Amino acid sequence: MRVVISQSMYFPWVGMLEQIRLADVFIHYDDVQFSKGSFSNRVQVKTPSGMTWMTVPLSDHRLGQTIEEVQLQPLPRWRDRHLDMLSSSLDGTAFAGEALDLARGVIDGNHETVAALSRTSMLALSRYFGLDADTRFASASDFGIAGAGSERVLALVKAVGGTDYITGHGARNYLDHELFEAAGVSVSYMDYKCAHYRQLHGTFTPFVTALDLVANCGQDGLGVIGSQTRDWKDFIHGSS
Repeated sequence: MRVVISQSMYFPWVGMLEQIRLADVFIHYDDVQFSKGSFSNRVQVKTPSGMTWMTVPLSDHRLGQTIEEVQLQPLPRWRDRHLDMLSSSLDGTAFAGEALDLARGVIDGNHETVAALSRTSMLALSRYFGLDADTRFASASDFGIAGAGSERVLALVKAVGGTDYITGHGARNYLDHELFEAAGVSVSYMDYKCAHYRQLHGTFTPFVTALDLVANCGQDGLGVIGSQTRDWKDFIHGSS
């Protein structure tokens, strides 16, 4: 049973969709402190004039709030601005209409918090590519598991019967790999291939919203979502 635990991301990059594709269970880790500069409320967009950030503005954000608690600004201006930015970015792609319809369905939704908006954006992308068929989604707050750090992550993995914890590269700096190993849970790191696909506006980059993949490739973009994993020892020690 493969488990991914991650903070929700706003229309995330392809690498997050690759984690979802590999997961039997995906747990939204949104009952942790919101951090400015995270990807919970922002994502990069490639435009004719270069890379830019598409950022959702917050309302009365206070230090210490969890992602689930942080409120969005209710004004429609940011929604219109994001749709205009995407329209400019994706203009000329084969499936721009599908990508913009997907984005509009999320952005125009009645979301009050960062967590709700970002989860919906991830699920919309997952459904578009059919990734939700074999992945069960849950929220960390549903399990009533206290604590922090590696101990809590391990407890969440075990709560859903997980035997393999799949994570992104940032975890190498804090995860207690031996703790997981002692509990009989393997740890695997994403081995991102950053596969190229046809893309507008200059040199290819994988580090943009996956709406770009939708717009350029349509549902055939599923073939790009193909990265696998490496065992933590292989990843940490850099062996090939």
